Parts: sequence; structure tokens; C-alpha cells
Amino acid sequence: QVQLVESGGGLVQAGGSLRLSCVASGSIFNINDMGWYRQAPGKQRELVAAITSGGRANYADSVKGRFTISRDNARKTVYMQMNNLKPEDTAVYYCNADLWITSFTRTQYWGQGTQVTVSS
Repeated sequence: QVQLVESGGGLVQAGGSLRLSCVASGSIFNINDMGWYRQAPGKQRELVAAITSGGRANYADSVKGRFTISRDNARKTVYMQMNNLKPEDTAVYYCNADLWITSFTRTQYWGQGTQVTVSS
């Protein structure tokens, strides 16, 4: 059984910073892309940032220059440093991993989500 466990959410004032972490555990053969999505009330879940196993990152336009995604492959962990947070960043943030659980079985897993609230 594979699990993704997020941490690091919370309440912060506008202009502040938070760092999210997500650790993958369980029976994992290999991990491809990892990423962060978010879902605000009444809105669809959207991609915030993703990173390949080689370290190539891509970002939503709304967070470019403010958020930085990184990963530690040995620790099966992905991070997202969020700076200059804005009230519109308020959402539940979900970790996602595209991974192989065997050499021939590939699937995606989601974390349980962590709340980020930015006050104005």
C-alpha cells in the first residue's frame, strides 16, 4: 500500500511564507513526476507545480516567481516553498505522485490534503 503524507500547511498573513512537504511510503518501485495541486472552495482542482525525477519543474502562471518546488529522490519527498503568499492562494493543497508500484504497474496516488489559509 502506498501513502502520500503532506505536512506544512497552516494560517499565514499575506506576504508570509510556508513550506509544504510530502513523503511517499509503501511498496514503491520508482517515482516519476511529483506535484502539488490545490482546490479552493467552489473551484476545480488545479495544478500548482510539478517536478520530474530529473528535477525539471513547471509552475502555474499564478505562482511563478513566488513558489519553488523541489524533491529529494532518496527520501521520496517533494517540497514546495511558498513565498509572498496572497489571499487567493488559500486552498487545500494536495500532493500527487505518478509512480510504479512494480516494474510493469504504473499509477497515480494522492495525499489527503493540507489546508493553506492566507489572511489579508
